[in-house]
Amino acid sequence: MSRLKTLYTDEIVKAMIEKFGYKNIMEVPKLDKIVVNMGVGEAKENAKVLESAVSDMETITGQKAVITKAKKSVANFKIREGQAIGCKTTLRGEKMYEFADRLINLALPRVRDFRGVNPNGFDGRGNYSLGIKEQIIFPEIEYDKVDKVRGMDIIFVTTAKTDEEARELLRLFGMPYAK
Repeated sequence: MSRLKTLYTDEIVKAMIEKFGYKNIMEVPKLDKIVVNMGVGEAKENAKVLESAVSDMETITGQKAVITKAKKSVANFKIREGQAIGCKTTLRGEKMYEFADRLINLALPRVRDFRGVNPNGFDGRGNYSLGIKEQIIFPEIEYDKVDKVRGMDIIFVTTAKTDEEARELLRLFGMPYAK
């Protein structure tokens, strides 16, 4: 069992009940899933780029990535409907907690000039999104084998009803918000 999972079950639940005054333990928000998305714009010219992005994603998350396809044709971007343009992975359960632990404690502190993540990345329904500019901050990625530095979007989906509850939940997990 990962460190964050055991941490969630005890201290976080007590702190959330104390702060928000929940009557029932089932009201306490929890992390539902983490979605990691990598858009690969160059994939329209070169299919090999997408393959390397998928392998990077699988190395980082420890789970098979799904190739995402364009929903609409966009002439300005030279994209046709159904064309492969990225990849994503949805993490749940144990892998989700392990990924969150690695992201918060290993990867984010390795970001250059890191002062914390944006505290305004909430969507109004208790979900948090953050963008990472380079995949090489993860210790699993070998710097010498990277063909191109790519960014990714990481979305934390919680069962919280408000942004304030979700912000507190992620803060208790150790999310380093900027002051």
